[in-house]
Amino acid sequence: MDKQKQRMTLTAAAMLVPLLAACGSEKADGGSASAGTGQQVTGVRWSVDSVTAAGRTRQAPAGAHVTIDKGRAEGSFGCNTFSAEAEVDGDRVRLGRTMATEMACAERPMAFEATLARALSGRELKAETGGDRLTLTSDEGATVRLSKAKDYPLAGTRWTVTSPDLQGRAHLTFDEDKGTVSGSLGCNKVDAKATVSDGHITLGRPATTRMMCEDSLMTGEKTLLRLFEARPKYAVDHQTLTLTSENGTEVRAVAAR
Repeated sequence: MDKQKQRMTLTAAAMLVPLLAACGSEKADGGSASAGTGQQVTGVRWSVDSVTAAGRTRQAPAGAHVTIDKGRAEGSFGCNTFSAEAEVDGDRVRLGRTMATEMACAERPMAFEATLARALSGRELKAETGGDRLTLTSDEGATVRLSKAKDYPLAGTRWTVTSPDLQGRAHLTFDEDKGTVSGSLGCNKVDAKATVSDGHITLGRPATTRMMCEDSLMTGEKTLLRLFEARPKYAVDHQTLTLTSENGTEVRAVAAR
């Protein structure tokens, strides 16, 4: 990226937080959990599909989302994350006191971020739900279209382990057809039988390579191997997988994009 483009990107990011701070600061006390048709609005991770303002529609980058729950709205404009006070009252959604990070992402459209920030922040929005879709419209005519974010499937997804911290080198992939799990423990490769049923995974004896790595990786590997000593429960929340074993071992991982 040349210096001129870099300056433009940084300028767009720097404008984001002052813009949000200048927006309204209505007090938000939570409100009801539905809007318009009575379908669930709160407690749902909504992926942003597009925003229309001043007669122009901009498609959202991957990762733009918002969740409204317990009087708060949290999400991402695509690059920068944000949080705000939120109130849902009938078919009206109000966001105020919005705060956002100030990163500049070269691969993300900062103009979209600024447009979405203006559409959502300090506004009273009319909410319309239908199926898995939500439309938020401001009195000024800006429209934000969203859809329910789907959970990543357990099988077929490459899950990168984030806890324990193995420097992003540990990952697991479940194969439903073969009934197996394979991947890396951070240093050594692993393969094992894996049967999924009733929210649990029955794991077979792991077959691993026998390499030696730095102590931190070997300690993390021992934690992961404890999963294979029991029948861990699993839960997928959008792109996060949590494995909890009867022996107290908990492993968290995120879906690779």
